[in-house]
Amino acid sequence: MDIRKTKEFIGFGVLKSAAVIVLLALFAILYFVAARGIKVINWEFLTQMPRSGMTAGGILPAILGTFYLTICAICFALPLGVAAAIYLTEYAKQGRLVRIIRIGINNLAGVPSVVFGLFGLAVFVKFCGFGISILSGGLTLGILILPTIIRASEEALMVVPRSFREASLALGATKWQTISKVVLPNAVSGMLTGSILGIGRAAGETAPILFTAVTFYSARLPRSVFSEVQALPYHIYALMTEGTHPEAQIPIAYGAALVLVSLVLGIDLIAIIIRNRFRRRKKW
Repeated sequence: MDIRKTKEFIGFGVLKSAAVIVLLALFAILYFVAARGIKVINWEFLTQMPRSGMTAGGILPAILGTFYLTICAICFALPLGVAAAIYLTEYAKQGRLVRIIRIGINNLAGVPSVVFGLFGLAVFVKFCGFGISILSGGLTLGILILPTIIRASEEALMVVPRSFREASLALGATKWQTISKVVLPNAVSGMLTGSILGIGRAAGETAPILFTAVTFYSARLPRSVFSEVQALPYHIYALMTEGTHPEAQIPIAYGAALVLVSLVLGIDLIAIIIRNRFRRRKKW
């Protein structure tokens, strides 16, 4: 008994230590970025166009570009991912083919993001003729986060007890009525978890939009989904690596990084609030 308690104590100690290390690393990164970026954050920085070779002014085009690309990616990937998860979980005959599809989805989630960028360049920019644009970048990011949304949605659907489905069908509901009225309301909170992960990844990726959506500098805001844009991830990269006035541009890069982190955390917070509301409704 003492040996078991000792092993349990050691095991919990390792888990707690790992959690503390992760949290400390997270807070260290946030503090590092915030301490260097907060100095340049003001209303002008957030609402004005860049000036003087991006050594002055603001980052409004990059903020809007990141927001547009993320929204486009979610609008494309979320319905498609949920539909694919519903088919694989509720309609597809479970067998070798479905297992192969799931393996492919899992492998797709591990593909380097630069490969998705090259795919978007070949398919959306050149083959479809969308050019370097919000649409090309958003669709590329949507494909990037699609495996995450599919897997999270599948897991959420599988968690719903089978007795719920059987009871609904026994009362005379059709298959789709059972899915839409019983299964999905009980699985929506888990699906939103996948969406939260997708939002964070879509907003922070640089390689996919490097080939499909972004420009180094733009003197005007995007006018349509076929306009090229500035985006915070690439803006930070450009300021840190291609700037000719590092003493002025590096603080702006840290400020843009702080805005990017805040934007992702804000979007995630909204999604978490929506998820928690669905969970409370489920309990009622």
